[in-house]
Amino acid sequence: MTRRLYLVLIMFLCSTMFALAQMKWNASYQQYFDQYRDLAIQQMNAYGVPASITLAQGVIESGAGKGRLAMKANNHFGIKCHGWTGGKIYHDDDERNECFRAYNSPYDSFEDHSKFLRNGKRYSSLFSLKITDYKGWARGLKAAGYATNPQYADLLIGIIQLYKLYQYDTAKGYDKFIVQHERGHSTGFTHRIYAYNNNYYIKVRANDTFASLANEMGISAKKLAKYNERDVRDRLSVGEPIYLKKKATKATKEYKGRLHNVRAGESMYSIAQTYGIRLKSLYKLNNLSPDYQLRVGDRLILR
Repeated sequence: MTRRLYLVLIMFLCSTMFALAQMKWNASYQQYFDQYRDLAIQQMNAYGVPASITLAQGVIESGAGKGRLAMKANNHFGIKCHGWTGGKIYHDDDERNECFRAYNSPYDSFEDHSKFLRNGKRYSSLFSLKITDYKGWARGLKAAGYATNPQYADLLIGIIQLYKLYQYDTAKGYDKFIVQHERGHSTGFTHRIYAYNNNYYIKVRANDTFASLANEMGISAKKLAKYNERDVRDRLSVGEPIYLKKKATKATKEYKGRLHNVRAGESMYSIAQTYGIRLKSLYKLNNLSPDYQLRVGDRLILR
């Protein structure tokens, strides 16, 4: 090794170590991981790409979902056209006005990313690695030319370690509701699924019962009723939200320091459902007993 090459290598290693040392927790990154982790796990189980790698690549390539390609074309992985026959978007990258793939939803982008790696000859050796070997995957992706950034592998590894994304590589199941939500409800459930407060819900239609919803969603009727703090035999009202998982103990962050002004016709239960929180938590947040008679004009703490 020549002295000059040695110095270049030392400078590169120092700059890489400095960049990783400067890496700090980012709320936007965490939000991205919280939103897409179940989808990444589903893709891992279907195609064999570690969920940690999918998430780390996604957050880098999409700017935590806020980059132009992600916002305009649902492209979370910076995959260029390369013979693509679907939708397209043009964007400046290594060269001006390059062709990138455009998708109908983030789900389609995540699935195409899995297929892109699984079916690409230059990435075939990666699938001989253990699913938990995220370091090997990160270095293999860089060696195969996925990105031109010389620090790409180290960035992936740094992000995976900082946010503990490796924990998802041993997950066995996935959240079918987030997958269906991201897919755009093209198949499967007949009700539209909405995402709110780290949960999912549907809106009741005429003739819906806990039994009929349970059959559609693949959840026992008793569990579905319990998640919504109801009796399984209760009649449901058209338009009311029915949550598909256990509700949160407080409202979303946007309601920090804000109060709910009680209006005519509202109840503690209907307010709890509106904000996706447990009824007993709403009572506790406001130091109220279950026999409290709610009045119009009351102001309730939500978190």
